[in-house]
Amino acid sequence: MSFFKRLKDKLIGNPTEEEKVAEIIEEEAAEQKQDEATEPAQIEAIVDENEKAEEVSVTEATSETEIPVASEDQEQQEQQEQQEQQEEVQEVAIVEEPVKEKKPSAWSITQKFKTGLEKTRNSFTSKVNDLVARYRKVDEDFFEELEDLLLQADVGFETVMELMDKLRFEVQRKNIKDTSGIQTIISEKLVEIYEQGEEDLIELNMQPKGELTVILFVGVNGVGKTTTIGKLAHRLKSQGKTVVLAAGDTFRAGAIDQLQVWGDRVGCEVIKQSEGSDPAAVMYDAIRAAKNRNADVLICDTAGRLQNKVNLMNELEKVHRVISREVPNAPHEVLLALDATTGQNALVQAQTFKEATNVTGIVLTKLDGTAKGGIVLAIRNKLHIPVKFVGLGEKMDDLQPFDAERYVYGLFADGLDKELQNSED
Repeated sequence: MSFFKRLKDKLIGNPTEEEKVAEIIEEEAAEQKQDEATEPAQIEAIVDENEKAEEVSVTEATSETEIPVASEDQEQQEQQEQQEQQEEVQEVAIVEEPVKEKKPSAWSITQKFKTGLEKTRNSFTSKVNDLVARYRKVDEDFFEELEDLLLQADVGFETVMELMDKLRFEVQRKNIKDTSGIQTIISEKLVEIYEQGEEDLIELNMQPKGELTVILFVGVNGVGKTTTIGKLAHRLKSQGKTVVLAAGDTFRAGAIDQLQVWGDRVGCEVIKQSEGSDPAAVMYDAIRAAKNRNADVLICDTAGRLQNKVNLMNELEKVHRVISREVPNAPHEVLLALDATTGQNALVQAQTFKEATNVTGIVLTKLDGTAKGGIVLAIRNKLHIPVKFVGLGEKMDDLQPFDAERYVYGLFADGLDKELQNSED
């Protein structure tokens, strides 16, 4: 199947009527948000006027007639009724479960990649467009400048060299003379490089129904690890799974409270101890609690371990041993959270954690906040660790399973959209 055929069948599709309406609502909500910024001052002025009017009316009323004073029994009864109403509201808020989400369409998922990679696309693809405009002919000078652009996007030296070899071969094989349509060839070859010789390892290694799946999160401080845990918990709960969280980051101040906030937000129980406790002891308690509650998934947070802190790496190994002892073959996933905005530093972190523990997948956060989104390809090609999830925004559902074709489409969306339109005409 050709690259264009896959784009049409798998990625693009057509938005449903609900999605079209949702887009309109989102635009209207953005406009309303701007209007609401001016509302508080207006409301305050109205409230002041009403209060003044009430004061005048009360003064007039007291001058004409005596205001009846409520008895103590009546006041107590009113207070009790108000308290019962508040408790009912709180009870409803606690009992309320997250609504099971509808499965998003191919179009909506692809749009998330397109929007999330906008910064990289605006920086990288615009330069590629300029390059194509300047070079009408595909020659060695064109390849050298393209090579520089790919390196600037943090695609990685080995990946760039492999891509350039494939492009040169393809250009020679097809006897391509001009640069028109070169973006399509680059896109197709990047997907081939990412997927070459590897099985589809994007799906999480979930255990059969009735068995506990343990997912261990690792990564340095500040990469968005705790937020990602919350979003993954939300994703799994929307699939009907019972999720328990383990607050194993007992080292960083506020980490336990932060995870608790996410647990309350998505409706997951958080197993925790006091700050400074032994993380391995937290994991032991969390596994016992998850088993007692017949939970489907236990997601374990860990301290943000710096790669030069040997004692912290040893602690991570201890946590791993405790989990393996309590649940055979666990953890079933060791997900390394990396900040996409750090570029090549993320690659160094991935290498270090791979040596310290058996990392089974990468979660690349803040991909929407960087112009160097090519780091995805560098990590995969150099370390052979699959990127399982990417963070494409701040919304709860902006944590998306990684898809090489959608990713490459997000990089070259503008040019590929034109090519797709031309192919349909």
